Amino acid sequence: MEGQELPYVLVDCIGERYGVYEDHVGFLKKRFHLITMKEYLENKTFLSKKIRAIYMWYHKPAIDEELLQSLPNLKVVASSGVGIDHLDLKLLSSYGVKVANTPFIVSTDTADLGMALMLASSRRLVEGHEMAVSPDTEYFPADWLGVEVSGATLGIVGMGTIGYKVAERAKAFEMKILYHNRNQRKKEEESAIGAVYCKKIDDLLQQSDFVLLAVNLTPQTRKLIGKRELELMKPTAILINISRGLVVDQDALVEALQNKVIRAAALDVTYPEPLPR
Repeated sequence: MEGQELPYVLVDCIGERYGVYEDHVGFLKKRFHLITMKEYLENKTFLSKKIRAIYMWYHKPAIDEELLQSLPNLKVVASSGVGIDHLDLKLLSSYGVKVANTPFIVSTDTADLGMALMLASSRRLVEGHEMAVSPDTEYFPADWLGVEVSGATLGIVGMGTIGYKVAERAKAFEMKILYHNRNQRKKEEESAIGAVYCKKIDDLLQQSDFVLLAVNLTPQTRKLIGKRELELMKPTAILINISRGLVVDQDALVEALQNKVIRAAALDVTYPEPLPR
């Protein structure tokens, strides 16, 4: 791009709590002219027609109609991460703006974390750690060892890329794998991991020792797991959420845990994040 002006890209800020990582700035500046929101607001008249793209980091800068109206030459919004539920796709489309994200970039890591949460919750790892470091611990009781993962039944809700990767890992633990998905996987894919399709989510909930959520957040999956679904689960079951916080009705979950409707929950995601202290 020698001799050409670098494309102008709007970012929320650099560094700070939610800003673009400073380690990434050198790479980005070789290809783009980065403009922070502060710089943009201070020189809106000049910059509004220059900006061609918005780079979102931690869902910032927030994009609304006022911002879109002020950027007549905006072509694309690039959102770091997989989820795009923080974007108004219809609004962006109405302005002719395309959306880019990074699907599959953390699929393996998220699947690993799903297994880690399953093991930590079943074997009561957090409680064990607290016991191990507590100055009041004099002995280890025999009733805190938890339950087995190996040979247990895992129900995966959402058998996309991440759900399938979790199933591949669970197979190594000799788990019985059930799954519920909008579409049934191919027979060879099911056979490779020993998975059984549940057309109705209720069937999966009633049979599973672990219920793992790996769905996208959509209007259909918002509060997919509520009071009714929790009550369908075994009282010994553990709920694991690696999708989005809003997929679970948190008030119903708190009530279910307090009343011992289910054994435990292991959450990678909540709403909001972090939860109020």
